[in-house]
Amino acid sequence: MLRISKLTDYAILIMVELNEQHGEVINTQLLASYTHLELPTVSKVIKLLARAGLVQSFRGINGGYSMDRSASNVSVAEIIAAIEGPIAITECSIEEGVCSQEQVCNLRSNWQRISSAVARAMEGVTLDQMSHPIRRLEPGLNIATISN
Repeated sequence: MLRISKLTDYAILIMVELNEQHGEVINTQLLASYTHLELPTVSKVIKLLARAGLVQSFRGINGGYSMDRSASNVSVAEIIAAIEGPIAITECSIEEGVCSQEQVCNLRSNWQRISSAVARAMEGVTLDQMSHPIRRLEPGLNIATISN
C-alpha cells in the first residue's frame, strides 16, 4: 500500500489552514490550535514548508507564517516533496546505486515510469482543490467522474 507520512498529511492540513487566513501572518500556536495538532509537530512541519519556499516566515513579536502564493498555484506534489523529498515509488526510481539488486534487476525503468505517473497525478491536484471537500462517492462513480 502506498501512503504519505503523517507529517505530510499534517503539512497539507497546515497549508489549507494558512490558505484560509488569506495572507495574514499566523503564529505556530494559533496554527496548532486551529488544526488541532501538537505545537512541536506544527513547528517542525512549518519549518520544512518555509525551507521549501511554500510559506513565508516573519520574525518578531507579531511574527509567524503566511502563504504568499495562491492556493491554486501550489500543488500537492510540492508539499509532499517539501516533507518527504522527491516523489518516488522506490529508491532506485530516483537514484542509481542505492539497491543491492540493481545489477540483476530490470525493473528500474518501470518503477521510474510509475513514479512519474504518480508525481504527475499529484502535480495536478492543487492546494485550492484540497481545501474543498468533494462529495461522497456513490456506487458506480469513480474519482475521475467528479469535477471541481
